[in-house]
Amino acid sequence: MDHPIRVATRELDHVLKSVVDVNPAFMATSDKAAALKELVAVEARVAELRLRVTADAGDVAEESGARDVGAWTAAATRLRRSDCAADLRLALTLADRPVLAAAVREGGVNLDQARAIAVALAELPADVDAAVVDQAEAVLVGYAARFDPVELRRLGRRILDVVAPDIAEARHLADLEASAHQRMRLGLKSLGDGTTRISGLIPDASAARLATYLHAFTNPRRDDSAPTLAEEGRSRVSKPGEPSARPVPYGRKAAAAFCQLLETLDPGRLPIHGGDATTLVVTMSLESLRSDLGTATLGNPAPGDSVDRITAEEARRLACTALIVPAVLDGKGEVLDLGRAQRLFSRAQRRALALTDRECRAEGCHMPAPWCEAHHQHPWSTGGRTDLADGLLLCSHHHHRAHDPTYTSEPLPDGAVRFHRRT
Repeated sequence: MDHPIRVATRELDHVLKSVVDVNPAFMATSDKAAALKELVAVEARVAELRLRVTADAGDVAEESGARDVGAWTAAATRLRRSDCAADLRLALTLADRPVLAAAVREGGVNLDQARAIAVALAELPADVDAAVVDQAEAVLVGYAARFDPVELRRLGRRILDVVAPDIAEARHLADLEASAHQRMRLGLKSLGDGTTRISGLIPDASAARLATYLHAFTNPRRDDSAPTLAEEGRSRVSKPGEPSARPVPYGRKAAAAFCQLLETLDPGRLPIHGGDATTLVVTMSLESLRSDLGTATLGNPAPGDSVDRITAEEARRLACTALIVPAVLDGKGEVLDLGRAQRLFSRAQRRALALTDRECRAEGCHMPAPWCEAHHQHPWSTGGRTDLADGLLLCSHHHHRAHDPTYTSEPLPDGAVRFHRRT
């Protein structure tokens, strides 16, 4: 007795042969339109039946030694291998997706639409719950009544937005983060006027961390109307009756905070660079070091790179920071002093200063100790010693003031320091 599917195929073949000589040119327009839609539905049902058989025809390939049933079909029916391979993939999908298979069988979804839905379901993340995939299948099958395969493919890419918006948002953010790490860039370009332009593109998470650090430096308790950089300290003082200085823009505050952040990095936690912990060398003559008009060379530029120069005032300030190694030269260019460790406050000394000072020692400033710098009350360039008794903590703002020749400092009985502009 023949299998029902074999019987159905013979009957279909017989019915189709009965109209083989019928000329559609004499059909009414309405009949043509109806026939076209009906034939597409019938074709889909026949295709679904063929794919249903294909999904369970692995034994046919085994018997003939073919790689799979798709390869066997291509050889046996002289169809393109790529088409047969695609049909096999769709057949296996329909075998696992009963809702989609039923829609194709009933003529509600054509073969091209079924392929679009199958691809969309296959591209869902592997860790998405099976119930979510089933829901996506049902929604896409419903869309097939209104959308063509191209539109279904487009909708399939965002189907999680419909059936599982929380998962979709997380996946979208994960994709954005992965893309951000691929696209992030950072460039530094010296402008030749004492400044360097920093341009970059960094991931949002890193940007948020940087913003948090900068907010810590731009302490809201600090006076917004007060200058934040040494150069602003040299600006003209308002006379009685004149309006006070304008508030410092936040962008300038943020730039100053970024500079301070770089100066508070712990060199012990930086990668080894050049055989030692990452350091920055300031080279200058002893005469320049002691002169208010002297200059120094910053860093050790590679051949062809521009040389960054800073004032002696800035070099003296940087010499208080353990991140800077000052190389002092005599008149013959010989190194007199190359940042002896005893001149730089050690970690233990910094911790001790943090316990005793707790915050910036400048009068009226409450910047916490972790954001402060260790400062020599008596400059090392004039014989000062790196002893706890000679050290105190100053925030970056007041550390600039301490080394600014336009300011003087006065120790107060309670251990604080008061700064005055020179007249």
